[in-house]
Amino acid sequence: MNVTLGSKLNIVRSKRVVIGNTISAADIIISDGKISNILPWGKLQSSGSQIPLKAQTAMKIAHSPHPADAPIPVSVPFTLLDVGELIVMAGIIDPHVHVNEPGRTAWEGYRTATLSAAAGGITTIVDMPLNSLPPTTTVSNFRTKLQAAQGQCYVDVAFWGGVIPDNQAELTPMLHAGVVGFKCFLINSGVPEFPHVRLMDLHSAMSELKGTNSVLLFHAELEDTRGVPVTGDPTQYETFLNSRPDHMEVAAVEMVADLCLQYKLVFVETTHHYLTLSAENIPPGATYYKCCPPVRGHSNKEALWNALLQGNIDMVVSDHSPCTPDLKHLQDGDFLKAWGGISSLQFGLSLFWTSARIRGFTLPDVSRLLSSNPAKLCSLGNRKGAIKIGHDADLVIWDPDSEFQVQEKNIHHKNKLTPYLGFLLWGQVVATVIQGTLVYHKGKHISQPTGELILTHTVKPSESSGPYY
Repeated sequence: MNVTLGSKLNIVRSKRVVIGNTISAADIIISDGKISNILPWGKLQSSGSQIPLKAQTAMKIAHSPHPADAPIPVSVPFTLLDVGELIVMAGIIDPHVHVNEPGRTAWEGYRTATLSAAAGGITTIVDMPLNSLPPTTTVSNFRTKLQAAQGQCYVDVAFWGGVIPDNQAELTPMLHAGVVGFKCFLINSGVPEFPHVRLMDLHSAMSELKGTNSVLLFHAELEDTRGVPVTGDPTQYETFLNSRPDHMEVAAVEMVADLCLQYKLVFVETTHHYLTLSAENIPPGATYYKCCPPVRGHSNKEALWNALLQGNIDMVVSDHSPCTPDLKHLQDGDFLKAWGGISSLQFGLSLFWTSARIRGFTLPDVSRLLSSNPAKLCSLGNRKGAIKIGHDADLVIWDPDSEFQVQEKNIHHKNKLTPYLGFLLWGQVVATVIQGTLVYHKGKHISQPTGELILTHTVKPSESSGPYY
């Protein structure tokens, strides 16, 4: 790799390109940040220097008539990135990220979150409607969030709206404003400005969304109505686990399944921490393992992996939910008081591959679960999540056979506290390309953020000429 950060690439070449269900030796031709063609490896030959090629010239090269088995000579200079045997895959889409800006920017922010994402081969994140202040529950609040993100993002960023009690009148206007869909909680979210919904609220929201191409995401836990008091040592993980028994999740999933049957909407996700961690291995006082729903036992983890293999879970996401160290109550190790959330954004690909590689998953499986299915969920499947002509040239270049240790000095998100410190992981990200631009390479980022704030269109434009808000 002899191109510099910030280069506008015209060709990315590899012996191992993940295209659909295949791995091929290919040249990916890029024009104006889009994939304009995919050719057999080495089809283009040139002695030109490595400077950008105009988009129209690249298109002419890509479609030049030439014998099928002969190289295409090119007399115009272009920028070629030849990565040899490294894997080239569609950039990862992470649709479950809490950026927290504005309002709780000390927890995380757009700059640090997207630096972390780029280092992990993630080319698009979708920002959750909480825990920022204000939350994304009205069009006005959404505009505030867009202003906060402007000019800070090293990867592309899309946005979820939030469903809370009595905001159903804001949902369609938020769709028109560009959110990709909505998130709600069935239990206390942990922040007062984002209250959880009841069944009546859900019927109102889903009736409002019916007929659109939007989706509604659920935090699937219901309050425990058995009223059993929490007892035990709060520094022991088992005490926290017992405070949120699994029947809370079962009841929530049953409710959501019933609603999905009524409204014909369903996707299923899991996260890297539920696939990687086990309750039996969480040390006393290690509150940086706390999340909600809790990490459960080894048998639960194995059941999730089996569901992935069977195709019953559609995608794997980070649920990156950081906070400042003091909120984790590290000094007293109290699981019951600590903020619930795990930081993992940068390491999702490696966390997943470390376990998936020994369980029969293929590289196309990785791309489907981390890229193409998340893109479809977020109404981005027409431009992201696959190496396909016409799609954005969003690529992750990585080495599945490289092992590395997670070290604090290499973490780019704002607060470095994570249960994965010291873990040995397989699958190191080497470079990240977003809309044809090389934004990350071997620990270094492009000097200025170039990410796009993505506004989607999941409803038909209003017939009214007036504003939606």
